[in-house]
Amino acid sequence: MEHDEWEVLFDGTSFDGWHFYNGGAVTKPWELEQGAMVFYPPENRPDGQGYNIVTDKEYTNFVLSLEWKVSEGGNSGIFWGVFEDKRFVQPYETGPEIQVLDDDRHPDAKNGTTHQAGALYDLVAPSQKAVKPAGEWNTVELTVDHKSNGGRVLLNTIKIVEFPVHGAAWDAMVANSKFADWEGFGTYRTGKIGLQDHGDIVAYRNIKVKML
Repeated sequence: MEHDEWEVLFDGTSFDGWHFYNGGAVTKPWELEQGAMVFYPPENRPDGQGYNIVTDKEYTNFVLSLEWKVSEGGNSGIFWGVFEDKRFVQPYETGPEIQVLDDDRHPDAKNGTTHQAGALYDLVAPSQKAVKPAGEWNTVELTVDHKSNGGRVLLNTIKIVEFPVHGAAWDAMVANSKFADWEGFGTYRTGKIGLQDHGDIVAYRNIKVKML
């Protein structure tokens, strides 16, 4: 694929290009509805069973664009740099997360600004509030560029987060976070993109990526 060309990761009609983390093809409790992929948390969940999904492909330097809509009181997340391996049960063990949240109703929003919608979770807080209310679509653009050691998040076209993506500055951020002692967190420059099952209804659509 040429640089500056968008690759569609989800076209609204199938889960092609995605699979369950450490699992197989995407099925329930994810559904296809009106051009979106929607997660409905199951009433009966086997112990420890997660329904996080990740891309089949891996990415290093890229721009990711997507839209998300969360239910009232809902929580989810967008990961990158996910290393898929049986020793890691969850994609968040390796992949940093851009927070997807109902800031008005979910208690995590009260746990500091680094847990609010659009944040680089537990690492960098949004510079301003740009999220729309629960039930409305938000547009996220995530840039991860190891060549320039730069990352950024645009939420609804507003730049709200900037961060290094590797090196001493990245390591210092992680050392001051809940992830300080997590083996593998944020260490894989090449990895998969993931969407989180956090036990709440969430929808994603218009997912595309562009190589840098």
